[in-house]
Amino acid sequence: MEKNKYGKGMFFSTVLGALLAASTLQAGAATSEKNFQDSLAEIARAGHKYQEYRLAGQLDLAEAVHRYAQSIRKAAGIEGDGRSVTGLEGKNYQSDKHSQQNLDKGKWASNTYKAVQQLIDKHGINSASYDHKKKPYAIFDWDNTSIMNDTEEALFIYQIDHLAFKMTPEVFSKVIKTNVPEGPFAEDYKNDAGQLVTLEAISKDLSRDYEYLYNHYKGLKGNLSLEEIRETDQFKDFKAKLFFLYEAIGDTHGTDIGYPWVLYLFSNMTVEEVQELAEKSNDHGLGNNISKVTLSSPKSLAGEAGMVSVSYTSGLRLTPEISNLMNTLRNNGIEVYVVSASMEEVVEVFATHPKYGYNLTKEDVIGMRLEKMDGKIQPVYQKNWPFTVKKGKTEVIQQEIASKRGYGPIFIAGDSNGDYDMMVDFSDMELGLVVNRVSGGNIGKLAAIASSELEKENPKYVLQGRDEHTGQWIPSESTLKLGKAEKALIMKP
Repeated sequence: MEKNKYGKGMFFSTVLGALLAASTLQAGAATSEKNFQDSLAEIARAGHKYQEYRLAGQLDLAEAVHRYAQSIRKAAGIEGDGRSVTGLEGKNYQSDKHSQQNLDKGKWASNTYKAVQQLIDKHGINSASYDHKKKPYAIFDWDNTSIMNDTEEALFIYQIDHLAFKMTPEVFSKVIKTNVPEGPFAEDYKNDAGQLVTLEAISKDLSRDYEYLYNHYKGLKGNLSLEEIRETDQFKDFKAKLFFLYEAIGDTHGTDIGYPWVLYLFSNMTVEEVQELAEKSNDHGLGNNISKVTLSSPKSLAGEAGMVSVSYTSGLRLTPEISNLMNTLRNNGIEVYVVSASMEEVVEVFATHPKYGYNLTKEDVIGMRLEKMDGKIQPVYQKNWPFTVKKGKTEVIQQEIASKRGYGPIFIAGDSNGDYDMMVDFSDMELGLVVNRVSGGNIGKLAAIASSELEKENPKYVLQGRDEHTGQWIPSESTLKLGKAEKALIMKP
């Protein structure tokens, strides 16, 4: 790559000049036409250097100047999107047009890449129809769309493994039954002896286990180390039965009950404590193998529910193509939001921390919310806030974004039945990306539509495949499922 002809000294002198220009405007010194035009020229000069650094591949400097220029415009009361600066007395001062930033090809399926790039070309900042007062925007699901696997479930397992709870045994016993209907779970949720498991039976066993762990683990009220407590049958029974309960609730009573339930286990923790735990869980998951893990409760503590077995998928992976897409959209004037069925503050850690590369802001992330009291999380869903799954995703997008703007998103990406509604409910949406998990149900219908439009010039839906053994995308619409040897395009009836 050709070396940038501008050194750091010139770069910083340009930034300093623009800062002085901003101060002039902000202080109201731009009363004369000359001062005003001189100030604008300094800002434009910084913008020009921003383009040159960007073209030379100095993306870190480019991003710094770009964000800096946005703050200058805001502080100085100047409207603009980088292509023009509108100043006092209605005067419009044109700057150089943005250089086009194209999407990296990465491991995109070729037809899917083409459709997404065409959308950026059509609606991006260099489009003749682009209006900075009516910026287009895109919506992304998080789990299994923006990353590989589920950040909330990974955190749930990490929380159990580290006994990171802030509840007394009495509170725990109430929380695990919160909003869960009594009685047996669905047919698939039997114990190892073939008997249906009930909420009453498994909650008694879990309360017994938690009381022991609470009184013996030194991180709570006891003396045993984490390594020692993990070797006990009480811990093994607790881990297997708590995850079994989570799965049973969701599959029996639906996501409106199951998704908030797992968040109630954060009761009495602060948001900061949850986010610190989430970051540790993320880093652990990113370094962990992707594999199917089976948990079995010990015979010694069969209890009321009996012995149970349950499986989950370990490991998390970043998805570079999605982080690149998010950054490319923003650099082309298309705003980006995440709407997730995971807890909002948990997703924020992944989506906003610089080390993960998605570079969103806290305001860009929408998810499940719980009530807080005196800074502590309560086992109560936030009043008047939609359950951000299925129809609730449409509802929260309409409530928080579309109704305020007067128009819907142009692009939506998802992977599951929980994303289906938002991917069909907005007439403004021109392209829907289905991250292919070879699923059935409603998302399977969209996958089937996408598969029938593989060669279509302007598809409504597109598919993107991945290798679930590595957690990385592959340049195909088909996906290699974990444990399978051949790729599949759609689920067959």
